Amino acid sequence: MVATPIGNLRDITLRALDVLSGCDLLLAEDTRVTGKLLAAYGLSKTMARYDEHAAERARPRIMAALEAGQSVALVSDAGTPLVSDPGYRLVKEVVEAGYRVFPIPGPSAALAALTLAGLPTDRFLFGGFTPPKSAARRTFLAEFAQARATLIFYETGPRLRASLEDMLVVFGPRQAAVTRELTKLYETAVRGTLDQLAVDPALEEPKGEIVVLVGPGVAEAASAADADLALADALTRLAPGEAASEVAKALGLNRRDLYRRALALKDAE
Repeated sequence: MVATPIGNLRDITLRALDVLSGCDLLLAEDTRVTGKLLAAYGLSKTMARYDEHAAERARPRIMAALEAGQSVALVSDAGTPLVSDPGYRLVKEVVEAGYRVFPIPGPSAALAALTLAGLPTDRFLFGGFTPPKSAARRTFLAEFAQARATLIFYETGPRLRASLEDMLVVFGPRQAAVTRELTKLYETAVRGTLDQLAVDPALEEPKGEIVVLVGPGVAEAASAADADLALADALTRLAPGEAASEVAKALGLNRRDLYRRALALKDAE
């Protein structure tokens, strides 16, 4: 699984070039795109198309090549294979057949954007492409609303404005960033709150590959009812003191108060 440049061809790794030059069969999402990369480094290779349309037809040939002892490399048009690109089912089938899979790490738009955004990096969640329609997109985004992590999404230029507006509705005015054309000549990063970005004229159908990042939300304080529910569950398994410790850690509440409440709930039984 060979990662390839997301823009600047100089980002190819030496190990990736070794693998691309030495493999017996090279699988490419678009052979024309990969052909330009190979030409830039003076390589010529037998290639086969491997995308979501050709995958089912291609896999028997790939398995036959592996059975014959050949080495097979997979690349996407740009970035790391399998990340919002085909390849998962191939890896699964190859592993189940007993063959080894080797990751050849390198460029990734999601990680490049994360390092550029100025948002927390200790925990992040990759959401991939958002749905094209607003209603479906809001439902999709709502799944991430409670995540205490920086969120990473891929988006297209024509849908960016509407997507930012939906993110504002779902997430509120969180800190966010829009990055585009990473590693290319016109690489940009626009940072601000979602309400600012949603009306920024610079983000009106921008061209190029786009990564949107949204900062983590702030945890809401647990209510007394939340605490009682958690304590009632914990008390079925633990003594009051242990139950209070478990719930205090989970909900960020005062252990002494929870212990008194745990004793009251126990007495009420």
